[in-house]
Amino acid sequence: MPKEDPVSPNQTEAATPARPHRQAGRPNGQWKVDGTAPLNGNEVWKQEDGGLSVRERVENIYSKQGFDSIEGTDLHGRMRWWGLYTQRKPGIDGGKTATLEPHELEDKYFMLRVRIDGGQLTTTQLRVIGEISHEFGRDSADLTDRQNIQLHWIRIEDVPEIWTRLEAVGLQTTEACGDVPRVILGSPVAGIAADELIDPSGLITDITARYIGDESLANLPRKFKTAITGSPSQDVVHEINDISYVAVDHPELGIGFDLWVGGGLSTAPRLAERLGVFISPDRVAEVWHGVASLFRDYGYRRLRNKARLKFLLADWGPEKFRKVLEDEFLESPLPDGPAAPPPTRPGDHVGVHKQTDGRYYIGVTPFVGRVSGPTLLSLAALLEANGSTRLRTTPHQKLVLLDIPEENVESLIVALDEIGLAARPSLFRRSTIACTGIEYCKLAIVETKKSATDAVLELEKRLASIDVPQPISLHVNGCPNSCARIQTADIGLKGQLLPDGNGGQVPGFQVHLGGGLASHEREEAGLGRTVRGLKVTADDIADYVERIVLRFLADRGETETFAVWAHRADEEALQ
Repeated sequence: MPKEDPVSPNQTEAATPARPHRQAGRPNGQWKVDGTAPLNGNEVWKQEDGGLSVRERVENIYSKQGFDSIEGTDLHGRMRWWGLYTQRKPGIDGGKTATLEPHELEDKYFMLRVRIDGGQLTTTQLRVIGEISHEFGRDSADLTDRQNIQLHWIRIEDVPEIWTRLEAVGLQTTEACGDVPRVILGSPVAGIAADELIDPSGLITDITARYIGDESLANLPRKFKTAITGSPSQDVVHEINDISYVAVDHPELGIGFDLWVGGGLSTAPRLAERLGVFISPDRVAEVWHGVASLFRDYGYRRLRNKARLKFLLADWGPEKFRKVLEDEFLESPLPDGPAAPPPTRPGDHVGVHKQTDGRYYIGVTPFVGRVSGPTLLSLAALLEANGSTRLRTTPHQKLVLLDIPEENVESLIVALDEIGLAARPSLFRRSTIACTGIEYCKLAIVETKKSATDAVLELEKRLASIDVPQPISLHVNGCPNSCARIQTADIGLKGQLLPDGNGGQVPGFQVHLGGGLASHEREEAGLGRTVRGLKVTADDIADYVERIVLRFLADRGETETFAVWAHRADEEALQ
């Protein structure tokens, strides 16, 4: 589903984020600078009645009187604070996405986002989500690249019962969407990986228990995304979050975290920056609250499309940001700290790996995050039959299954294949992700999940005999807003409509090449390049990827990665 209030799909993406447009004497909506007078409609209703308040109306009015009873600002605003978005009405083509009003695009059903902080699930919780999907969501279920699970076809009449069932097993939808602290990404192998520096699970639990649902942080300028990992694989895409903690071994202070702030993609991508500080584990929650409060008080609120933390950091720079944080929001200054070393291994955790206790964890992938209620129920039963009650979601639309006895590994892999979860996938299945797309999303222009799946199946056949030296990531997005992280993929596809040569339009994509986050094959994150006029139709995805991969293999240096090659290759070679 979309990120709230993104820019119109008709706007083009800038190479670097534009700074907020300032006019002499014109306030930018920073509470500590300009005062709290609201400067746009969103800020007005957020101050009049906060998003958290709508739950009572859902339970006592809307669920009893039906969809048509929902007040407009609640429907298109406050209900996001409880993980609810209206989904797209079937049959509306992508050409109408930017021209119709929200009420013309939306159906009388909701996407419901289940918040899974740290990606940690039990089989009991998984079974409840699967049952809700089956009973209330037409068996829909998608793994997101934020470690959540999203359900569709949810009726407002059923929401209170769904909340009751989720909360009975320790799950919630509180602040799963909206201008609030979103789900906290955590390492999928926290507490079990042999090379882990520190298990941050307790820190994530502490932050969520103390601050999620806290009214003082429930009206931020925009969304606020967090990631925490103790793994040397740096498996939480830390460079594109508002605040991230990456485990590091300080030569004098021991194990703690390197702090990154101000990352984000969408139509104005910007990678996070290090503040150069060391965060001891006992100060993680304090610093998190400090950065969130700084964003609340100094973030830009006049223009919604300039309100993310990355724009404030672009104006201030990391030195001023650190000074304001320490002087105004922390109990004491932070010590300087070193950068974490480059990642040591893949961060998607796909495959079979030994745990510290001698048992095994298995990373599996469905096709582009698409699962279902029956799949989740079958998985819960399989895990319990093999002595496990724990699993994790990942920031790569994957699942990691924990605590598997060695003697059960191979038989479980066979059973997982039968329900569509591959522990030994092809490189293309492993490295392809896709956003929700036009099937459900009101902002999408093109279909994504099926297009990506069809392309992967075709590539598996065409390139079966070709030795590709490393995974080549393919990210497919239905609009410019980059929910599928197109700028940080080897091959990123941004949805748009293309001329069909006969006066009409067909679904297609603009191509981004050579992007990526830090990995065991790449020391630093970088954004992909675009080539003027380089676009592919949805039907031609497999043709284009096959062509570009074969050119890469023919032209690459001995140890050259696809991303390095894509940035140095002539434009003609990339067509």
